[in-house]
This record gives sequence, C-alpha cells and structure tokens, in this order.
Amino acid sequence: MSDSPAVDVSSRTVTHAGKTFTMRPLSDDEWTVLVDGVPVGRVVYSFGAANPVVESADVTEEVLGAIGEAWFAAVDNQ
Repeated sequence: MSDSPAVDVSSRTVTHAGKTFTMRPLSDDEWTVLVDGVPVGRVVYSFGAANPVVESADVTEEVLGAIGEAWFAAVDNQ
C-alpha cells in the first residue's frame, strides 16, 4: 500500500485503503477492528509489533497489519 493509515485517536478510527476502520478495545494490547459496525479482525500488540488476526474476507492481513502498527504507534505517543 502506498498510502499511510490516518489515525484519529479521539474518535478511535483509522482511515486506510479507502475505508474507515473503528477500533474497539478488548484490552490495552488487543483491539477489535470494525468496518461499518461489523468486525473484520483484531490487532494484538505483542513483542513490539502489531499482529493482525483477519476474521473477514473484506480486509487483508497487510491492511490490518498497517492499521494495527499505525494505531499502536499513535496510542503509544499519547
């Protein structure tokens, strides 16, 4: 992907690949990722990296990983 994810921590969203993804916390290190209210996967922060867990054909592992990396970097900088 050539475009970088745009994170809005206050609204808990990440815009990437032409979609807006909503981040819903499961714990400090694990977030459910939703598109239009439907879960498409999870991102889990462990060992210094965001690990994508794809749960829908509507998102790729590459996109989910980029969303997770951007999200955890933004949250960590707060």
